[in-house]
Amino acid sequence: MIDFVRRQLIWRGRPAPVRDRRQPCHLGARRGQTGFSLLELLVVLGILALLATVAAPRLVKYFGKAKSDTALVQVASLSSAIELYYLDVGEYPTQHQGISALITKPAGVENWNGPYLKKANDLKDPWGRPYIYVYPGTHGEFDVSSLGRDGTPGGEGENRDLTNW
Repeated sequence: MIDFVRRQLIWRGRPAPVRDRRQPCHLGARRGQTGFSLLELLVVLGILALLATVAAPRLVKYFGKAKSDTALVQVASLSSAIELYYLDVGEYPTQHQGISALITKPAGVENWNGPYLKKANDLKDPWGRPYIYVYPGTHGEFDVSSLGRDGTPGGEGENRDLTNW
């Protein structure tokens, strides 16, 4: 290919370009411009580290709150799906059937018109633990809850229990 280009340039009356092998083959590089100094790089890294230490705690706080908010929305969604199950079947899922009855039809259940949730992953809270379903509930016909980030009853902030009551 290179010979073809050289022949074309010579044919048109121009000499073929020859690269001087003593010169570096840097595009746009000039003498004395070899890059950034170590001091400049350290200053930039220091500024980035300072920004990260200031911004990181705020971001972690927002992510934790987002998981709690997501769990509250999912608990409300599960409660609505259980109510739809009740309207179709005439009774709430038993404690033995659990909320997995919203995804797969339990044995011996008539008029099941599910699945009532799109994904089986919707049966787990944002921390990866299954939601707690209690039937009959202590606060209503049924109770749906998540134990929060710490996975133990009680707590405050991200560790608080998230329920449908």
